[in-house]
Amino acid sequence: MAALGGGIYLAAQASAGPSGHAAAAGAPAKASKAGVTPSPSAPVPHPSGSLGDYPVAQRSFTFTKPPSATLGVRVLHVAVRFPDVGSAHASGVPGTSAFPLIVFAPGYRQCSASYNILLRQWASAGYVVAAVNFPRTNCHVASPDESDLVNQPADLAFVIRQLDRLSSEPDRPLAGLVNASKVAVAGHSDGGDTVAAMAGMSCCRYPGLRAAIVLAGAEWPAFSGTWFTAPTAPVLFVQGTADVWNPEATSLQLYQADTSGARYYLQLTGADHFTPYEGDSAPEPIVVQVTIDFLDHYLAGDGLPISAMRRAGGVAGVSGLVSGGQRP
Repeated sequence: MAALGGGIYLAAQASAGPSGHAAAAGAPAKASKAGVTPSPSAPVPHPSGSLGDYPVAQRSFTFTKPPSATLGVRVLHVAVRFPDVGSAHASGVPGTSAFPLIVFAPGYRQCSASYNILLRQWASAGYVVAAVNFPRTNCHVASPDESDLVNQPADLAFVIRQLDRLSSEPDRPLAGLVNASKVAVAGHSDGGDTVAAMAGMSCCRYPGLRAAIVLAGAEWPAFSGTWFTAPTAPVLFVQGTADVWNPEATSLQLYQADTSGARYYLQLTGADHFTPYEGDSAPEPIVVQVTIDFLDHYLAGDGLPISAMRRAGGVAGVSGLVSGGQRP
């Protein structure tokens, strides 16, 4: 289940993406009657969009958790990719045009830069995407400790709270950008195990979670508690059939165990453990579109029918999308 691979830590920066356009800050004013000045229109929230709708900026943050007797000090390096809407959010007024938040967990011995293309694509569709480099399992650790995975759900929960705080404070780098009432988690490999626990494990459930995306994940046995004994947020499981690090059977087990909420399984025929999520080679574009459709429907709540996701996931000979415990 462990994904062994390298990565390059993304240094602090704020840069515009290569394509897309910024959304208008507000709705156009209606034509005025003679002698009557129209009232200004309220800002129109733009919670989600399509791939490439927004240019993407990036900032890096370091969050330090309060020390504990068992874990000591945990330092979390977080790369945040977000729609670059310039001064539209400078006021830092929560909820005016804030974007849903996705917190991403990399795999074992991976860093967020390994997933740069996928994460930027999510951000370009109207999401704030925060990827966390875990302190004991990231790509820079000389002797990583995979057993530390049990502490990673709490790390992600801490990051969510910190980003909410930054967004609610005027004149901060993320002022007004994060809609803390619309939060999803996503992760790959051991990171997928992490976010699955936040969605459905009694030890680690994150209250108010809107959606979760599990990329080549499994039920991590060291978590103490029970799986899916309470209603869960909608979950999308993604799995390659040629994955030798996390066999297809373990991902299917997790998907079929979740009977308490909406759940989907995207099968990628012949895909391995890394290619669908790192880089832009096939079938990564299918993963991008299906995940964006899933997020638009369940996280942003934009009203688009779930049939869009089904069409994107049903590519003959390449991918198939099933739901509700049905096998692919």
